[in-house]
Amino acid sequence: MRRHHVSALAIALIASSGVTISVLGQNKPAPAVFAPTAGQYETADIRVITPGVVFASGLPDLAAAFTKETGKTVGITTIGMGTIVGEISKNTPPPDVIFLPFQLMTTLSLDGGVMPGTFTPLGRTRMGLAVRAGAPHPDISTVEKFAAALKSAKAVMRSNPASRTMVATLIDDVLKRPEFAGVNAPVSTKGEGGQALARGEGDMAIQTISQILPYKEIELVGPLPRELGAWMDMTTAVSSRATHADDARAFIRYLLRAESNKVWKPRGLERFE
Repeated sequence: MRRHHVSALAIALIASSGVTISVLGQNKPAPAVFAPTAGQYETADIRVITPGVVFASGLPDLAAAFTKETGKTVGITTIGMGTIVGEISKNTPPPDVIFLPFQLMTTLSLDGGVMPGTFTPLGRTRMGLAVRAGAPHPDISTVEKFAAALKSAKAVMRSNPASRTMVATLIDDVLKRPEFAGVNAPVSTKGEGGQALARGEGDMAIQTISQILPYKEIELVGPLPRELGAWMDMTTAVSSRATHADDARAFIRYLLRAESNKVWKPRGLERFE
């Protein structure tokens, strides 16, 4: 099961403001804090489908604040990247607001899945290296130093590329480079690489920064060297199937306000300015 973090502020606001969250496409129910079910997603004023990387970057906090200001309830469904486009196209009731990596949103838009004029860049989420809390932070400022750090680890945990998620694929592509030959990088059998490290498996992990920061058991060393191109550029749009298009546009405008960067940035999402 994919775990998600919500700040104390978000939990308090969610409890009182009508933001509902559910997780689809997973074998186990979401943690207790996400007690609202898909039925509440169905009745929300604004229905949202997002991959976990945007969720972990502060989306619930901003949704809760939006609801507090406007009275419009927001239902958020998190779907794995491997199946999210299909769910956006067939989920009933349909989503109003959608979040996808640029490549997937482009394809969906060309297929008529995006309301014209609403395809909007959101921000960049980078892959990072994590170590156990309190462990030394290696120098990973260059590809050579990063490779040396990984080779010094007993096990570098990572997401399973068989999951077909973009995160897992990006990490797998990095580790297939010749510089990383000899790195022991077992795939996590339960959740993402960062979650495995937080459970005590391995001594390092590669994961999106936004999905490293929520865990107190692990620490972010830093982003992977820029030369590796290990990041995802995220976008948002109003779904062409939206039934609350005006509210969806208002919610997106709220998310893109300069003030919202105070939430996005500390969670690992670098907004496009």
